[in-house]
Amino acid sequence: MNTTAIEVRDLHQRYEDFEAVRGVSFEVARGELYALLGTNGAGKTTTLDVLEGFRAPTKGQVRVLGHDPLAERAAVRRRMGLVLQEAGFYKDLTVAETVDAWRRWTPGAMDRRAVLDRVGLTHREQVRVGQLSGGEKRRLDLALAVLGRPEVLFLDEPTTGLDPEARRNVWALVREMVAEGVTVLLTTHYLDEAEQLAQRLAIMHAGRIVTEGTLGAVLAGRGTRIAFRLPGVRPGELPYASGPTRRSVRADGEAYTVETDRPQEDLRVLLTWAHQRGLELAGLEVRRPSLEEIFLEVAETEKVAA
Repeated sequence: MNTTAIEVRDLHQRYEDFEAVRGVSFEVARGELYALLGTNGAGKTTTLDVLEGFRAPTKGQVRVLGHDPLAERAAVRRRMGLVLQEAGFYKDLTVAETVDAWRRWTPGAMDRRAVLDRVGLTHREQVRVGQLSGGEKRRLDLALAVLGRPEVLFLDEPTTGLDPEARRNVWALVREMVAEGVTVLLTTHYLDEAEQLAQRLAIMHAGRIVTEGTLGAVLAGRGTRIAFRLPGVRPGELPYASGPTRRSVRADGEAYTVETDRPQEDLRVLLTWAHQRGLELAGLEVRRPSLEEIFLEVAETEKVAA
């Protein structure tokens, strides 16, 4: 059995003179949750459109469960679930009527009560869709996406506009599905969502993947940050551990940020130096960079390079 659920090879997608995706390649293993991150216009949704079989790639190849999702749509569509950025519901239908309508079109569909219970909407089944809150409509999206027990689930910004409690309810459902072996490809603007859910992730910018890997691997490419405030001292006066290292120092007035791959040694030298001079490293903080900081750095670096 092929252990790869999603394959993307040198994907390009052009709209007249605009190239939205520029040579993207990645794989997603069966039972893995893979997150695509990026600013607006990075190419995430376009990539999903191709994988979901809504458009043919300008160049390159994609496979979902071993099939071309456009040319072999019948073979793969019943095995995937979709949560689009915006779903179209008939507002006058009740939740129960909406699910029943989709059940008629979905081979092997779950029982209505079972799927509504799974997304926490059983108590709202007789409510018209137009009367649901934004979070409840998103849960209905998820109910319809998982109705056919998909092997692959595409989630395009699934928690946009939800309150914190509703987001965490969605996260819990997604975790359950991954634990059951469902492959999930997620796009999101919420970086904490990717940190919480993704086994691997990629950051896209201007149609390309800039960095990819596990969260640990992506963060490992950056040094630990030592931040503090120290008035009356120039950056060149600060001491550091001797020997080879990757280190950068940023100063903003009295605020210093030292990024280093030898944090323990550098911190020991800095603290000893400050103690000997009766100085205080105010607001001292030692931490690894967050995914948000790396995301912003990638976007800024690519903007400058462009």
